[in-house]
Amino acid sequence: MALATITTKGQVTIPKVVRESLRLCSGDKIEFIVTKDGAARIRPISKKVDDVFGRLYKPGGKAVSTEEMDAAIARKCLL
Repeated sequence: MALATITTKGQVTIPKVVRESLRLCSGDKIEFIVTKDGAARIRPISKKVDDVFGRLYKPGGKAVSTEEMDAAIARKCLL
């Protein structure tokens, strides 16, 4: 079980095991869902294509293969 403490400002540090399980990185957004029985769930919010459009373009950069892209995505938080 992962535990966290709420600060006086209402902030919480998400435990590392939870961040790794949800593949969360600094700057990612999460949604809090409160159920009728008072339980809370969090889930990562996926980025839209428009949010990241053009970020990978580097003038003069070399093209990468689909396999290289897949490998980079798998290492998302390890970079």
